Amino acid sequence: MRFAEINLLGVYVAPIAVMMVAAWLVMVPLRLAATRLGLLRFFWHPALVVFALYAAVLSVIVLLAGWAGG
Repeated sequence: MRFAEINLLGVYVAPIAVMMVAAWLVMVPLRLAATRLGLLRFFWHPALVVFALYAAVLSVIVLLAGWAGG
């Protein structure tokens, strides 16, 4: 598994930064759906649940990128 820097408009960006933005873009509709369905009210600390879900989504993206690149 080898991650190389990504060239964005002449600026080299670490691959994890791009993956973090992708995970955030996935989390926006998930968080919106959880809020509208009232799922977050069942948890003691909703922000921790959202963060844990973000970490899980980011982990899946990193694993998929490593698997596809290797």
